[in-house]
Amino acid sequence: MASIDLPAGGWKPRPAQMKLWKYLEGGGKNAVAVWHRRYGKDELALRYTSVAMIKRPGTYWHMLPEATQARKAIWEAINPHTGKRRIDEAFPKELRKSTRENEMFLKFGESTWQVVGSDNFNSLVGSPPVGIVYSEWPLANPSAAAYLRPILAENDGSELFIYTPRGRNHGLTTYERAKKDPKAFAQRLTVEDTGAITKERLAEELAWYISEYGREDGEAFYRQEYYCDFNAPLIGAILGRYIERAERENRVSDDVHFDPEGAPIEISSDIGFRDTASWWFWQPKPGGYSIIDYDADRGLDADDWIDRLHAKDYPIGHIWLPKDAKAKTFQSKRSAMERFLKAFGSNVVRVVPSDSVPNRINAARRIIGQCEFAHSACEEGLEGLRSWCYEWDDDLKMYGKEPLHNWASHPGDAYSYGAQVMELSEAKKPKEEEKPSGYCLNDLWIEHERLLTRVQRI
Repeated sequence: MASIDLPAGGWKPRPAQMKLWKYLEGGGKNAVAVWHRRYGKDELALRYTSVAMIKRPGTYWHMLPEATQARKAIWEAINPHTGKRRIDEAFPKELRKSTRENEMFLKFGESTWQVVGSDNFNSLVGSPPVGIVYSEWPLANPSAAAYLRPILAENDGSELFIYTPRGRNHGLTTYERAKKDPKAFAQRLTVEDTGAITKERLAEELAWYISEYGREDGEAFYRQEYYCDFNAPLIGAILGRYIERAERENRVSDDVHFDPEGAPIEISSDIGFRDTASWWFWQPKPGGYSIIDYDADRGLDADDWIDRLHAKDYPIGHIWLPKDAKAKTFQSKRSAMERFLKAFGSNVVRVVPSDSVPNRINAARRIIGQCEFAHSACEEGLEGLRSWCYEWDDDLKMYGKEPLHNWASHPGDAYSYGAQVMELSEAKKPKEEEKPSGYCLNDLWIEHERLLTRVQRI
């Protein structure tokens, strides 16, 4: 094997990066670096990983929110100053034993390193990791770290989170948690802290952001990217500000519980074969709805979820499935709908009435003011609602009408389906002075089917 000093090519950390480098060199296991745009977050992570892989043989991952994004941003990324691939600079080919392009995998010394996405982390095979870099962490699925942290703890492994803020979501939580941990490292570096970008260039950047996105969004982007402002709004967020309002109004609390004297639990879902499935559990109450639970997982089929719902200690009023639950797959002769009907009965299982995505989103925005959320039980789902955002069209320089399909779209869709049902329920509620009795969601469904049939005949 060739003898090469690492980091290769004489690379050294920048002055403001040295604190993080020394923490990692000293054996630190939990580091959070919230650095401004273009300050070499991934570069430092790659360089340190090359050193760690030689010092401690094992499995190492560099994780981005999505595997497709990871290929472009890391595996195929070119250093504009040298014209070379960044992975070739960090992991010299002379020290590699193999490279698998399709898998974004290489064997370096006696260690392995792979570029992965938070959308497929639990499907990876091989030895458990001893070191993970979470890049662009606020945009990633937060359940990735929750799933992998016990594995790292068992292996005495390390985790490094590197990112710029994306609103007040799990990125802020991760940073604040690290600040309180005496064994962890937490650092927030703005352009004023590093001096890496001239004032003239910053003025040009601000002008560009404003010209591209408009003044309000442009200034928010600028504060987020260069001043690491957690309070800058997540641009394109669908429900972010509504969740923030719920928090301000103390409607997100651990005091929200299931009322055994109240109505049965209603459940709305977004399900997909071998994809993440999300479930919201809510209880109608006078004046609104208590969102008491959230559940999500990936790789489970309908039968798995049937068992999981049966295990919930709630009286179930209805289970509301999306329309694609009626579809059959090559893997099963029966649709998810058919299997749920067999397990729970036709009085319980319902399909959410068909509607456009914009209408579902509007329903979610209208109804959320009547909802209170159990904080701990719904924490993952709330993170999803904060991060649920529209897809950006770079050609038109505007957000589209469709949400971005990522991890956050699953809790977002599941909640919006539930919001449709809640709104229909609100519309069906009698006026206070009439005070009739005996109304239930099943009546709503029957009326919906009657009206739908009438329209079809017309």
